[in-house]
Amino acid sequence: MKRQSGFTLIELIMVIVILGILAAVAMPKYVNLSDKALEAAKLGMSGAVRSTHVVLVAQNAAAGASEVNPTVTALAAGMTPAGTAAATGVTVVINGQNETVPTYTDSGCTTATAAVASVVACVGSL
Repeated sequence: MKRQSGFTLIELIMVIVILGILAAVAMPKYVNLSDKALEAAKLGMSGAVRSTHVVLVAQNAAAGASEVNPTVTALAAGMTPAGTAAATGVTVVINGQNETVPTYTDSGCTTATAAVASVVACVGSL
């Protein structure tokens, strides 16, 4: 008598069900990585804007300028690679999209700038 070897239909279905459950659990983790990468890029750019702001304030103070805080235009020009000045902040390209890092002018750093040439007293975070 020949003994047949192989898997039963029930065993194959159970393997498919287990693989489906694993895929359903793992898929959201991988999909969410692109969102986290974009957020990390925004935070990195925000840090670069804050660093540029500090450097420009120090340069203006060392030069004896009457207003040590830079303009939005000067802040954008100081970025590497250079961003473009925008009415509410500095716009930079991240992952092929324009992202605006907010800048503020009041002492509490809560009101966005109203014009491109506005003085930037604070730099907001994303």
